[in-house]
Amino acid sequence: MPQPFDFSADYILEDDFVQLRPLTENDYESLLPFALNEPETWKYSMVPVAGAQGLKTYIEAALAAREAKKEYPFIVFDKRRQKYAGSTRFYDINLPYNSLQLGFTWYGSQFQGTGLNKHCKFLLLRFAFEQMGMERVEFRADNNNKRSIAAMQSIGCTIEGVLRSHLPLPDGTRRNTIVLSILKEEWFGTVKEALQSKLQ
Repeated sequence: MPQPFDFSADYILEDDFVQLRPLTENDYESLLPFALNEPETWKYSMVPVAGAQGLKTYIEAALAAREAKKEYPFIVFDKRRQKYAGSTRFYDINLPYNSLQLGFTWYGSQFQGTGLNKHCKFLLLRFAFEQMGMERVEFRADNNNKRSIAAMQSIGCTIEGVLRSHLPLPDGTRRNTIVLSILKEEWFGTVKEALQSKLQ
């Protein structure tokens, strides 16, 4: 039964593989190695985290957005490796319309392709549809980010279209943004079961 979502509550989502808990300012040190050593992680990101200051700004902005009741950021902990792996969040949360976006997702290189992302997405989608009562969960990405698009399709997302010349990029060009989504009836109809069957 869906429950009213409380931005001030500390929601913890977990299974045997991964734990997602609210991001805090104390997580800076846990994520700093990625920011210092893996700047390529944010090649397609509109909010780069590379560098010590980049990470500090990233965390501050995420926490401010939670305080403003617009976003809910998580830190991702890989239970099998006993290491922090990255971050993800709910954003553009529209409670009256029962919709949100799921994104700002990144993982360190050693956690990519391990099945971690599917576990995270299953927990986040189950929470969004079954606890928050969402009707729609939207995903967006740079249309050139084929790896990210393939990952979203593999969890059951439907491509809706491309927003052309959507956002400015640091190099002066503009990004085409692909939009995908999962609807509540799709989650309960086929997506949940299919995604659960892929969990390792």
